[in-house]
Amino acid sequence: MRELTGVHEECGVFGIYDMDGENVASSIYYGLSALQHRGQEACGIAVSDTQGPREVIYRKGPGLVSEVFKEENLKKLHGNIGVGHVRYSTTGASTPENAQPLVLNYAKGTLTLAHNGNLVNTTTLRERFENEGAIFQTTTDSEIIAHCIAKERIRTSTVEEAILRTARLIEGAYGLVIMSPRKLIAVRDPYGLKPLCLGKRGNSFIVASESCALSAIDAEFIRDIIPGEILTITTSGLHSEYLTPVKQRAHCIFEYIYFARLDSKMDGIDIYESRIRAGKALAKSYPVSADLVVGVPDSGLAAAKGYSEQSNIPFALAFHKNSYIGRTFIKPSQKERESSVKQKLSVLSSVVNGKRIVLVDDSIVRGTTIKNLINMMKAAGAVSVHVRISSPPFLYPCYFGTDVPSNKQLIAHSHHVSEICKMIGADSLGYMKIEQLSEMVENLPICTACFSGNYPMHVPNI
Repeated sequence: MRELTGVHEECGVFGIYDMDGENVASSIYYGLSALQHRGQEACGIAVSDTQGPREVIYRKGPGLVSEVFKEENLKKLHGNIGVGHVRYSTTGASTPENAQPLVLNYAKGTLTLAHNGNLVNTTTLRERFENEGAIFQTTTDSEIIAHCIAKERIRTSTVEEAILRTARLIEGAYGLVIMSPRKLIAVRDPYGLKPLCLGKRGNSFIVASESCALSAIDAEFIRDIIPGEILTITTSGLHSEYLTPVKQRAHCIFEYIYFARLDSKMDGIDIYESRIRAGKALAKSYPVSADLVVGVPDSGLAAAKGYSEQSNIPFALAFHKNSYIGRTFIKPSQKERESSVKQKLSVLSSVVNGKRIVLVDDSIVRGTTIKNLINMMKAAGAVSVHVRISSPPFLYPCYFGTDVPSNKQLIAHSHHVSEICKMIGADSLGYMKIEQLSEMVENLPICTACFSGNYPMHVPNI
């Protein structure tokens, strides 16, 4: 269970081009619904008709996909090419005008963009463009990217060339889906920090942040977008260009620990199996005498099962999750946030009473949520609660689109493991070791900056 004031999801992007001319709005709706776990603050859909006038029709706003879009809204979105976005704000305020996709009208036409990630040279680019007379409507990285593409498009013969030039200017993490009047274009940062994949359904091509969004619309997974790839989809087929390769790719490890949905596959790694491996690694490193292994819903369940399989300690469900509670991390006071933990989860007393428990979760940020859960379990009769965390301690902020709080808000930044154990009321505490993360993802090159401080690129002012 993600801490109510801790690390939050990133964003999710989705794009589809139906070569047969069929409307795509409903497909985008279902694709975004499958990506809802990546962002719950705002969403949007933009479509266009490749055979008609170059008009982009769109709707976006704050809320979940099912809240922003009703049947009557979708019926008004006519077009056979489109992009969608679910947002959790990492840069820019959580306001309606920052919802995506961005729709930009410029001298050579229209450009629609959906973006997942963060840039690290936004300030430099913004100052440069403002000195050239640019006026920005929002404070987001996404608008910087869109402006740069539009600016480059004026002096290039194709939008692909403008995007290539832009990608050489921007630095950071990004998964982009871009719609021009007759093209759908996917762009992935050269480090592979942000996920992006390609699918096909009939005569339609789809690009999405995760493969689970392809499954949601009965599309076939074709492949992951290669880091540094600019993939253009037109009626003529698929065409790729590539940025200069970086020395080392750095896929975000937290996709595999927490962000991605269990039924997704990302860069050749099955998410469910990666979390099973994480739990097994924890059991090898931190064995303990216990009666049951339980996971915190939903983020700790797979790792808990892995711990159980490795340790031969029975796995059990110890919590009931109230799925009808809203987005409880949006609470004005700490007291209300703590109360909302009990609203969202309740302990099954008959399961934990008189038992020694191994409690598995994906991370500890501030420590508030895990402390409350331990207190609830002991109040329900648990004899002891041994906490196992399927990530290393958070020590450093993330600058690439994962909303990790500042150092001062990270409990592990100022406290040793033994101190944290005492503070949260656990009987023992074990974190995943950094060196075990590669085993979790079968040696895929990963970014571990939030644990190690080793950022894959230069980040100004750190």
